[in-house]
Amino acid sequence: QVHLVESGGRLVQAGDSLRLSCAASGRTFSNYAMGWFRQAPGKEREFVGAISRYGSLTYSIDSVKGRFTISRDNAKNTVSLQMSSVKPEDTGVYYCAASSRGYGRKDQASYDYWGQGTQVTVSS
Repeated sequence: QVHLVESGGRLVQAGDSLRLSCAASGRTFSNYAMGWFRQAPGKEREFVGAISRYGSLTYSIDSVKGRFTISRDNAKNTVSLQMSSVKPEDTGVYYCAASSRGYGRKDQASYDYWGQGTQVTVSS
């Protein structure tokens, strides 16, 4: 069992930066590739990006590429999503998730554990 807790979500203005964190506890954190997802109001949850078990590989969707950066610190059991130049369309609940099936999975079914989410609201 892996317990994930996201934090850092808040109300920001377009163009601002913020950093989301996800703290993990339970099983060995480095055994899991990690992903970030988000769910905008009235929309389905979508994949945002992923990071490999030891952080050497990252991937993000085109709409956030160059603005969002995913990193992890296995010594601290945390994964982060650094968001810059945010846009109103980045508004949503952001979730981190852990996958034992390997890096880069975009489908939610590949993730074994999920956090409860943190709300990000970007005003124009």
